[in-house]
Amino acid sequence: MFAQEFMRNALAAGSFVGVACGLVGYFVVLRAQVFAGDALSHVAFTGALAAAVLGFNILAGLFVACIVGGIFLGVLGERARADDVVIGSLFAWSLGLGVLFLSIFTTKSSAGNGTAGVRVLFGSIFGLSSTDVRISVALATLASLLVLAIARPLLYASLDPAVAAAQGVPVRLLGLAFLAILGLVAGQASQAVGALLLLGLLAAPAGAAHRLTVNPYRGLLLSVLFALGSVWLGLTLSYLFPTLPPSTMIIAVAVGTYVLALLASTTRVVATREETRASYPTEAGSTVLMRAAVGSLASEASTSTARRS
Repeated sequence: MFAQEFMRNALAAGSFVGVACGLVGYFVVLRAQVFAGDALSHVAFTGALAAAVLGFNILAGLFVACIVGGIFLGVLGERARADDVVIGSLFAWSLGLGVLFLSIFTTKSSAGNGTAGVRVLFGSIFGLSSTDVRISVALATLASLLVLAIARPLLYASLDPAVAAAQGVPVRLLGLAFLAILGLVAGQASQAVGALLLLGLLAAPAGAAHRLTVNPYRGLLLSVLFALGSVWLGLTLSYLFPTLPPSTMIIAVAVGTYVLALLASTTRVVATREETRASYPTEAGSTVLMRAAVGSLASEASTSTARRS
């Protein structure tokens, strides 16, 4: 497998994309901004096809659209949290606009056959050139370093924005910067898994990490490892079974990881409850113990007050 150049290119680019998605995805889930990731996946398709219609580089159009879209969502702030009808209408309109651009592109171009649209929608990680890999590695590295640079204050601002703002943390600026980084990563990941499946690589590994640990730094590490493992295992399965698209296999592994993490966390919660019930067999028994403890504390307090008197 490693003797094939296209596989080496796919593994190199996919590894860096996986690391970036793992880091950014952890904060996407923590900040409840999965909606933003889904929105950028639609914007990626429309931006790439708009660039193709205008005669620009498709990859450049994809990145510009995602980054500008992320900044736009950051500027809107709470106003971006629309109801389901508005969100659904906006997403459908965005995809429809992308289809319109695709139709214009295939009509204008003598060689146009819709391949560009398929590559944007479902990714083309096996078709990356050496130049594409170098660009992918550079941008993914930049995004990862930016996330790590703001990770500590961003974590503070995500968990308790009011207190963070009172302590002088630039909460709004951090949110805007994070969404711009998310746009960069979304454009990058679209090459690997496509615009339609982008959300899976951002949310599933991070969701699994959140299920398994509450420690943020351990969660970041797990999220990166799960995303990286999803890319590697997905590409390997796609190579071994050529009829399976690589993007589909990557997302299948990522979602499977989340399902296993969900089962593990559920089993752990059930086991904890059973241990609690074993310690306090009946509700009446636990009530008696609680009352006894309260009575003991009250007695100690009375004795202490009497001694002070």
